[in-house]
Amino acid sequence: MAFPTRLAVRAMATHAASSSPSLGRLTPSTSTLLICDVQERFRPLIHAFPAVADTASRLVRGAAALGVPVLVTEQYPKALGPTVAEVALHLPPGTPPPAAKTDFSMWPSIQAALTARGGPAAAPHLVLTGIEAHVCVLQTTLDALAAGYEVHLVADGVSSQRPGDRATGLARCLGVGAHAATSEMVLFQWAGGAGHPAFKAVSALAKEERPQPQLPGVGESVARL
Repeated sequence: MAFPTRLAVRAMATHAASSSPSLGRLTPSTSTLLICDVQERFRPLIHAFPAVADTASRLVRGAAALGVPVLVTEQYPKALGPTVAEVALHLPPGTPPPAAKTDFSMWPSIQAALTARGGPAAAPHLVLTGIEAHVCVLQTTLDALAAGYEVHLVADGVSSQRPGDRATGLARCLGVGAHAATSEMVLFQWAGGAGHPAFKAVSALAKEERPQPQLPGVGESVARL
């Protein structure tokens, strides 16, 4: 019986590690928060829009407290209006102005900023919230995953005009490798523990009253399909 050489064993171990699924652990230094098209004109159109805006606001404020960079896009703002005040008023100092886009994917608008941070090798974790789940969010997820990033989809901050489109968009994103998350999951992962200097700020954000109706979680959404 032939035994594998030490070199072969090392190669097999490397392949196994590279093919293992990511655990999806978030840290502030390796994360970027993406706010996709949370704009005024969508307010009366998107299912549970107040929940989307509230979640995006909470994440932006958490990012400011924890030192996480934020990138914002706006879909054709000339017609669809600016980013909602709940988000725009809380963007951390140094955040680039929202990038106007006509592509559905955020990718052409954010790629240069992500590359400047060192690309997926240095800051691989993209926390994504916004609209619409089955269009801009999905296409951004596909582009980001193809470029080697991890995508953490914030279910309580992602929606579409129709709940069925939202549920299908979420399922597609998760099916190709995105991680399911909630805003509270993200914030507490970023903090890491009660000893973090920003823990009190994060805890206060988590305790805030949420607008109704809230968006259903991923499992509940997919079960309805």
